[in-house]
Amino acid sequence: MVFGLSNLELAGWVFVVLMFLIFIRIPIGLAMLLCGMTGNYLINGTWIPILSQLKSMPFETFSNYSLSIVPLFLLMGQFATRGGMSKALFKAAEAWLGHLKGGVAMAAIGACGGFGAICGSSLATAATMGQVALPEMKRFGYSDALSTGALAAGGTLGILIPPSVVLVIYAVLAEQNIAKLFVAAFIPGFLAAIGYIIVIAIYVRLKPGAAGDREKADISVRISSLLDVWPVMMVFTIVIGGIYAGIFTPTEAAAIGAAGTGLIAIFNGGLTLSSFFDALLETAVSTGMIFFIVLGASVFNTFLGFSQLPQEAANWVNSMGYSPWVVLFFVLLCYLIFGCIMDSLSMILLTIPVFFPMMAAMDFGLPPEEFALWFGILVLIVVEVGLITPPVGMNLFVINSMAAGVPMSHTYRGVIPFVVSDLVRVGILVLFPALSLVLVRSLF
Repeated sequence: MVFGLSNLELAGWVFVVLMFLIFIRIPIGLAMLLCGMTGNYLINGTWIPILSQLKSMPFETFSNYSLSIVPLFLLMGQFATRGGMSKALFKAAEAWLGHLKGGVAMAAIGACGGFGAICGSSLATAATMGQVALPEMKRFGYSDALSTGALAAGGTLGILIPPSVVLVIYAVLAEQNIAKLFVAAFIPGFLAAIGYIIVIAIYVRLKPGAAGDREKADISVRISSLLDVWPVMMVFTIVIGGIYAGIFTPTEAAAIGAAGTGLIAIFNGGLTLSSFFDALLETAVSTGMIFFIVLGASVFNTFLGFSQLPQEAANWVNSMGYSPWVVLFFVLLCYLIFGCIMDSLSMILLTIPVFFPMMAAMDFGLPPEEFALWFGILVLIVVEVGLITPPVGMNLFVINSMAAGVPMSHTYRGVIPFVVSDLVRVGILVLFPALSLVLVRSLF
C-alpha cells in the first residue's frame, strides 16, 4: 500500500499522470520512462530493482532481431523521397485519373497508397505527397478543405499498406509473425484507398465548386507515366512479394528494399553524397525517437506488470459477463479517444500490453493466432483514424503547415468525410473478419 492505495489503484493514478504529461506535450517516451520508474519505486519502495533492470533492458530490447526492420524501412522511405519516386507516382496517377471530377485528389490518394508501399510511415507519406500534390490541386482550383483533408487521410495509408513500422511494433509486442500481419493488412489497406476515392467522388458531386477540371491526358503521356513508376513497382514486388513467397524474411526484405531504392535514387540523380548522409541522419533521428519510445514503454509496462493491472483488467472484464463484441467496441473507442492526444506508435506501445491479453481471453470464434492478426489490423486502422481525428491528429498539422494560408478549421472540415469512411471500414472488418484473414489462410 502506498499513500493508502493498492497497487491497482496506484497504477490507475500513474496512468492519469501519464495522460496529463502527454497532454501538456511532454515527449511520450520521456513521460512513460518517468512514470514507469516512479511507479516501480512506489511499489517496491526502492530504486534498486528498476536501476538494475535498466542495466540490461536497453540491450535486451534493442537487440531484438525483429526491430532491425524499423531503421531499414525508414531508410527505404528516405531514399524513395530523395529519388523522386513520390513525384513519379503522383504524375502517373494524375495522368490516368486527373480528368475525372475530383480526379487530382483521387490521384493523390493513389500516390499515397503507392508511396506507403515503400515507406511504412504515415507522417512521412503525408509530408512527402503534400509537397507534390498540394500545388497541383491549388492550380486546378481545388478547395482548401478537400485538398488538405484528402492528403491528410491519404497519408494514413503509409502505416496501413505494408510495410508498416507500427505493424512491426505490434508484432513484437503481441509475439506474432510479421509476414502474416503484412499479408493481413493488404486487403484492408486496399479498401481504405478505395473508400477515400469514393468519398472524393461523393464530395465533388455534393459540392461541385470544390474541384476544378483538368484535361484528359494523351495515351502516350499515360503510358510514359507508367514507365516512370516501374522502379516503385519493382521494389514493392521484390520486397512484399519476396516476403509473401517466403524467399526471405521481412528484415532481409527491408535490407534489399533499402539497397534497391538507394540504387534507383542514385540512378535518377536524386541521391548525392550530401543527400545520402542527410538520409542516414534523418533515419538515425527517427529510429532514435522510436527506440526511445519503445524503451519508455518497456519501463512503464514493467510497472504495469508489478501492479497486476493487465491481469486484473482481464479478470474484471470476464467477471462482468459482457459480450466480447461490446468489449471490443469500447476498446476501439478508447483508441479513437487516445488518438486525440498521442501518436500511433505511442498508442500501440502503451495499450497493447493491457488490451491484448484482455481481448485474447475472450471468445470471438477464431483460433488464437487468427484473432491476434485480426485484432492487430483493427487496432492499426483505428490508430490510423486517430491520426486524422480533430483536434490534434498528427497528419492534420503536417498537411496544414504545408498549405500556406489555409485555416486549420478548413482542414478539420475537409477530413471529416474521410473519418466517416474509416469508421464504416472498421465496422465492415469487425463484422467480416475473413476480409483480413483470407489471404493469410490462402498463403500460409
